[in-house]
Amino acid sequence: MDARSPARGRIALVTGASRGIGAGIARVLGTAGYGVAVGYRERIEGALEVASDCERGMPVQVDVADDDSVESAFAVVRAELGEVDLLVNNAGIAQEKPFLDLTDAEWERMFSVNLLGSVRTIRRVLPGMCERGFGRIVNISSIGGQWGGVNQLHYAAAKAALLNLTRSIAKLHSKDGVTCNAIAPGLVATEMSGAELETAAGRAKVARIPVGRLGTPEEIGAAVRFLASDEAGYVTGQTLNLNGGMLFA
Repeated sequence: MDARSPARGRIALVTGASRGIGAGIARVLGTAGYGVAVGYRERIEGALEVASDCERGMPVQVDVADDDSVESAFAVVRAELGEVDLLVNNAGIAQEKPFLDLTDAEWERMFSVNLLGSVRTIRRVLPGMCERGFGRIVNISSIGGQWGGVNQLHYAAAKAALLNLTRSIAKLHSKDGVTCNAIAPGLVATEMSGAELETAAGRAKVARIPVGRLGTPEEIGAAVRFLASDEAGYVTGQTLNLNGGMLFA
C-alpha cells in the first residue's frame, strides 16, 4: 500500500476477528495500511495469529454482549493504537433450532450479541467520529436478515434489525461525516457455516448459488475496504449484497 494512502494511519476495530469472516476482514485492512484491533472473545491464539498478519495489528478481548467489556476494549485500543476511525461489527452467534423450541433466553442472547452488540460499540465511536468529522461503520448482517429464517428465526430477525439500525445511524449521522453501511453475505466458507454445509439442505443451497461456489472471507474484507474508503464517502445507509446471486435466485 502506498504510504500516501489515506488508510495509512487510520485505526480499525473488527469484532469477532479471531476466525472466519472477521479474520478475513482484519487481514485485508491490515495489508491496506490500517492499524487493526483484532477483537476476540475467547480465541486469543487465533487473534494473535491474525494480528501478526497485519502491518500494525493487536488483539483486544471484547465480549459485545457485555457493556463493561466493550468499554474496556475501546479504552485499550485508544491507548495502544488511537481513536477508532473504522468500526466493523462482525461478532455474532448462530443457532439452529426450530422456532417453537426456542426459549426466551435464547432469543435474548441472540439479540444481545447480534444486534445490541453493535449498538454497544457504535455508541462508543460515534461522539469521537462526529467531533473529527470522519468515521466509517460497517455492520456485517446476513442474507438471512433479508429473506428470513427456517431453523434460525431468531438469528434472521436479529440480522434484519441490524439492517434497520444501519439505515437509522446513516440518517442521523451521515451529515457529520460518518457513513454507516451493511454487508449481507450469503454462504461463506467459514468454520461457523461448516455444520450447515455438511447437511443435505446445506449442500442443496450451495448447488443453487448462481456463481456456483461459496464466498470467501477475503471477498467480504475487500467490500469493507471499499466502504471504508474516501471514495465511498457518498455511500451510506446501504446494504451491499455479497451472496453470489442467492438473493435474486
